[in-house]
Amino acid sequence: MSKVVENIKVTGTGAEAGAGTGNSPAAASSFLPPTIYSETVGHVGGFEIRNTLLMSWISVLFLCVVAWRFSRNYMKNDVPSSLQNLVEMIIEGLYDFFHSVTQDVRQTKQFFGICATIFLFIVVSNWFGIFPGVGPIGVWEVEEGHKILVPLLRSTFSDVNMTLAIAFISVVMTQVYGMMNLKFGGYWGKFFVNPLRDPIGFAVGLLELVSEFSKIISFSFRLYGNIFAGEVLLAVIGFLAPYLAPFPFYGLELFVGLVQALVFSLLTLVFFKMGSTGHGGHDEVAHTSGQKHAITAS
Repeated sequence: MSKVVENIKVTGTGAEAGAGTGNSPAAASSFLPPTIYSETVGHVGGFEIRNTLLMSWISVLFLCVVAWRFSRNYMKNDVPSSLQNLVEMIIEGLYDFFHSVTQDVRQTKQFFGICATIFLFIVVSNWFGIFPGVGPIGVWEVEEGHKILVPLLRSTFSDVNMTLAIAFISVVMTQVYGMMNLKFGGYWGKFFVNPLRDPIGFAVGLLELVSEFSKIISFSFRLYGNIFAGEVLLAVIGFLAPYLAPFPFYGLELFVGLVQALVFSLLTLVFFKMGSTGHGGHDEVAHTSGQKHAITAS
């Protein structure tokens, strides 16, 4: 499939990209919804660089710079800077919140690193995804005889492949922490029960094993659906009323981005806790499972 780069446009909204210009297609003045897949904006050898991947690199770079500045100021200054106070407030708040779920200092310390990283990466990526210029700035290309605007940057989790990667890490680490805390036999013994001794336990174990890996699908589409829906909402509002009307919806998307990051990281923590609990801890599992269902229902 051949693609011809026509020109680069900076517009107010992606739907109105190039409207009123001689180089833009006639259909540019009509509403063009975001695609359900990410677009390729470059190549490194045979590797495709997609706009969502580029956005994720920007988010990671931002977090690395903040961490570097924080560690540098922490070692040099006796008086905390405003950045140091902000970072400490976020980290301490997350730690106390996660500890209220695990109720175990050792497990909180064990799980905190990956859960906090997931939270920070998702929330920063979600918030960067609604910055001015993310979406409207792009390259006009010809595909199958039609001119389309390919955004240079797009919200990281508007691509299901990105959410799938985070969900895969979450589920795999659940198995890793389960084997670390219950040992190999103790952990997998929850799923593989002798059918001659306990046929019901054998059936339940197989169902639990299937549910462990079905979390990848539920995790992926929960985050992807919310972020992509927000992207479509902003595109529609920006097309219908492109000046003042979108501002309340930007505030809504900031809130949704925060909630989605919190839900994803907290569900990951709950799954870590449940995976590290043997069948003997029925009360603890029931308590944690109740928290999981309450969060999922919200």
